[in-house]
Amino acid sequence: MARAIMLQGTGSDVGKTVLVAGLCRAAKNRGLKVRPFKPQNMSNNAAVADIPSDDNAGGGEIGRAQWLQAIACGVAPSVHMNPVLLKPQTDVGAQVIVQGKMFGEARARDYQAMKGRLMDAVLDSWSKVGEGADLVIVEGAGSPAEINLRSRDIANMGFATRADVPVVLVGDIDRGGVIASVAGTHLILPEEDRRMIVGYLINKFRGDVSLFDDGIRSIETFTGWRCFGVVPWLKAAARLPSEDSVVLERLASGEARALKVAVPMLGRIANFDDLDPLKAEPQVEVVFVPPGRPLPADAGLVVIPGSKSTIGDLLKFRENGWDRDLLTHRKRGGHVVGICGGFQMLGRMVCDPDGIEGSVTEAEGLGLLDVETVMEPEKTVRNVSARSVPFDLPLEGYEIHLGRTTGPDTLRPSAVINGVDDGAVSADGKVIGTYMHGLFGADGFRGKFLESLGIKGGGIDYRAEVERALDEVAAELETYLDCDAIFALAR
Repeated sequence: MARAIMLQGTGSDVGKTVLVAGLCRAAKNRGLKVRPFKPQNMSNNAAVADIPSDDNAGGGEIGRAQWLQAIACGVAPSVHMNPVLLKPQTDVGAQVIVQGKMFGEARARDYQAMKGRLMDAVLDSWSKVGEGADLVIVEGAGSPAEINLRSRDIANMGFATRADVPVVLVGDIDRGGVIASVAGTHLILPEEDRRMIVGYLINKFRGDVSLFDDGIRSIETFTGWRCFGVVPWLKAAARLPSEDSVVLERLASGEARALKVAVPMLGRIANFDDLDPLKAEPQVEVVFVPPGRPLPADAGLVVIPGSKSTIGDLLKFRENGWDRDLLTHRKRGGHVVGICGGFQMLGRMVCDPDGIEGSVTEAEGLGLLDVETVMEPEKTVRNVSARSVPFDLPLEGYEIHLGRTTGPDTLRPSAVINGVDDGAVSADGKVIGTYMHGLFGADGFRGKFLESLGIKGGGIDYRAEVERALDEVAAELETYLDCDAIFALAR
């Protein structure tokens, strides 16, 4: 096995994903063959990855974060980088993906009992992900201080102790109470877990990092752990794809720009990083609209993103009054794009005869496309190369969806994927629906699409922007962390 080091947080959203991506890029820049690993992830932002030794033409699902971390390593993503992915469908239940494939559905309490069976898959993927690598950097989930869940844990210390991987603890100073969170973690961990921790780092510091010198001394007094450094607020992280919808709660519109894009924040929003290439465009302002607020009247484009629960989110869409806002937007001549679940919502009807999504088996759509969708048990999961029909330009992306959509407007497809028509376009060309995630990532298409909305000069090299952001994050970590010591402690 390759040597390994693991980052665990004192809580959720402390910045582990970006830190792991940055350390992966730093290790790559040093000439190391490095791989990411996250035993268990919970996110509806999924990516499609290879399933090694699988003869099927499709792929498997992993968290979008591990997809980004694979890019940081300069390698193709694999399902073994994230063997267990939980995709929340309701407040108490989630779809369980194991090694890229659908394993089942479970309520939170049932999932705790299921974990014992999943550890075997985690350790199997662990043995595969390090093959041919010098270093594996592992990301935990949540916090190891959730000792009420420790007996069945597969994401943090349960994994670290089984795989004998040393742990660096990450504390988030931006939310306050970081000394107590680090010292408190030390206090409540059982000795077997505590001895896995080789030190800690502080993340998201604003201002002069030397002001925390006394804090470091205090933590050392309480814990005896060494500090690997204090990381400032990483501005470049804002240019990287976001992993989890928790960040949407902090998003606000920036300065007014030539084009405003409104995105309703669906309750089970999925793959909202489809919007990141638009956000990166200097003339485009992307506004995520929370429930209870109207879609902005000055938006030139409304994008309805993917959803893990199309019918449930469609019903909430109407409750929020967004259906009326959308019709008003259309009457003003506004454009609309629906992606995956958003495409399904734009039709006349969504039917779920087998109750795949829940007890509500039918819902009237928004009626902006003359199509109907029927949910079907078999899921489409694959990376695709395609071509935009309206703009006759190449596209690259991926599909993760349930359901089959038919109707007159599909005779005007939005794209051709592997020789097969996909999506639908309204008669006036202003409403577009597609099952393809990632279409805005195609620079040429994005530039021409924005031009059709009156914005010239779009189509920046988005992938190059992501690569530059990863390099900037890695350079910051090399400056503020003792990366030599962190990598040396890997075993």
